[in-house]
Amino acid sequence: MSFPDITPDLKAAMPDLRGRLLANQSLAELTWFRVGGPAQVLFTPADEDDLAYFLAHLSHDIPVCVVGVGSNLIVRDGGMSGVVIRLAPRAFGDASASGDIVTAGAAALDKRVAEVAASADIGGLEFFFGIPGTIGGALRMNAGANGGETKDVLIEATGIGRDGTKHTFSNADMKFVYRNSGVDPSIIFTSARFRGVITDADAIRARMAEVQTHRETAQPIREKTGGSTFKNPPGHSAWKLIDAAGCRGLRIGGAQVSEMHCNFLINTGDATGHDIETLGETVRERVKENSGIELHWEIKRIGVP
Repeated sequence: MSFPDITPDLKAAMPDLRGRLLANQSLAELTWFRVGGPAQVLFTPADEDDLAYFLAHLSHDIPVCVVGVGSNLIVRDGGMSGVVIRLAPRAFGDASASGDIVTAGAAALDKRVAEVAASADIGGLEFFFGIPGTIGGALRMNAGANGGETKDVLIEATGIGRDGTKHTFSNADMKFVYRNSGVDPSIIFTSARFRGVITDADAIRARMAEVQTHRETAQPIREKTGGSTFKNPPGHSAWKLIDAAGCRGLRIGGAQVSEMHCNFLINTGDATGHDIETLGETVRERVKENSGIELHWEIKRIGVP
């Protein structure tokens, strides 16, 4: 499907805009699952000021969504009405270290932030090495892996509000909980500062090697997949509940529950967004029937079915 082209109206309302506006742009290639319909408008801001200018001049009637590298995202087949904003690594992907502090743009890969920290002998950020997303997503979801979470190391985050105003959030302001933050969902994070601990370089590298080995041996990282599909319920592992419900290898259309790790869904080649989401909902139903426990999605699902 395609949406009405509103880019001429947007350009007319924002004569000083420097970023790129694309109408009816496919989102499938921006996600790890490689599924989903188009964005009515895809906006790539030139920098933080350009993003603020765009939001300040955008009608509040037009919905806005932000995406990163799409590693934890299902885009539905009908696509996204309104504006999808993608922060480009060139403008928002820098990462640097000074003392025990690492500063990173929201488009910086979590893995790169871990590497920058390691190069400066800063420990405590090794868990980022095992997360296949960006810092923006880590801030929104309190991303974590291998015993560490974003809330453990964040000093402060910067973001732009829906009205174009810039905000700074302390760790407490973020209201972090398990795999989520309490910050207004309309805030688009642009950068963050983290504090680690000066540590022996060999110890940091050894820890990162452990994280990488765990990913390669326990997760289907060579497939078209997302991150962990469901949050771990208190006191339980989602994958064990899924396995116990007989869902390992379960298929719907071109979507399959990973044989390697039951909390990962896979596009085997020709899956649609509907296939993947339906498979996830089927898994939730079977787990509820088998154990009485309700799984909650960790992967974000956006768009029109």
